[in-house]
Amino acid sequence: MRIGLTEEFCVGKSELRGYGTAVRVDECAFHSSVRLDEFESNRVLKVTPSPGELTLMQYQLSDDLPSTLPFHLFPTVDRDPTGRLRVYLKLRCDLSPKSQALNVRVQLPVPKGVVSLSQELSSPEQTAELQLGSKCLHWNIPRFQGGSQLSALFKLEVPGLSGASLLELGPVHMAFELPMHTCSGLRVRFLRCTGMQPGLPHRWVRYVTHSDAYVLRL
Repeated sequence: MRIGLTEEFCVGKSELRGYGTAVRVDECAFHSSVRLDEFESNRVLKVTPSPGELTLMQYQLSDDLPSTLPFHLFPTVDRDPTGRLRVYLKLRCDLSPKSQALNVRVQLPVPKGVVSLSQELSSPEQTAELQLGSKCLHWNIPRFQGGSQLSALFKLEVPGLSGASLLELGPVHMAFELPMHTCSGLRVRFLRCTGMQPGLPHRWVRYVTHSDAYVLRL
C-alpha cells in the first residue's frame, strides 16, 4: 500500500517544502512496518498492513496552529438576587459554516455544596443535568453548526456559598467529534494498493478529529 501525504508536509520549524501552503508539525513517529524510502522526496508512506487496525503515523503540533481552535467559551459568573450562583455560558463554534461538530459534551465541575439546578438552554436539542455524585454539570449538544453560537444559563443552589466555594467552579472540559476536519491541515493525496488478491480492494479516506484533553478556564 502506498499512501501519499500533502507534498508541503514539513517536520520541524526549519524545513520548507514546495510552493503551496506548508503543513508543519513539530515531530512525527511511524509504525515499525512503514518504509520511508519515498517519504523525504515525495512524502509517500509504503506499508504491507496486517489484518485489523494499524496506526501508521503519529504527529505533534504544539503551537502555530494553521486554523483557529474549534470552540471558544465566554463565561459569566455572578449571584442572582436570591443568592443562587448564576453561570452563563456562551459557546461559539469557529468551524466553517459548511462544517459541524457532533456529540459535543461540556463538563463543568461545581462547588461541592450544590444541592439543585435550574437551567435555560438556547435550543430544544440541548440537554443538561447536574450529577450530584461527581459534583459536575453536564451540557450536551448533539449537533453544533460551524459559525454559530449557543448559550446556557445555569442557576445553582449552594447553601453557604462563599468565595472559597467559587474556587471549586471549573475548569470546563469538552469532548466532541469534528467530521471531515483535521486541525493540522494534513491530507491524503492518494491511496494505492498493489499485489492484492483478485478483485478490487475497498478503499476510502475519512477525516475526523476527536477531542482528547480540551480544557477551557473560566
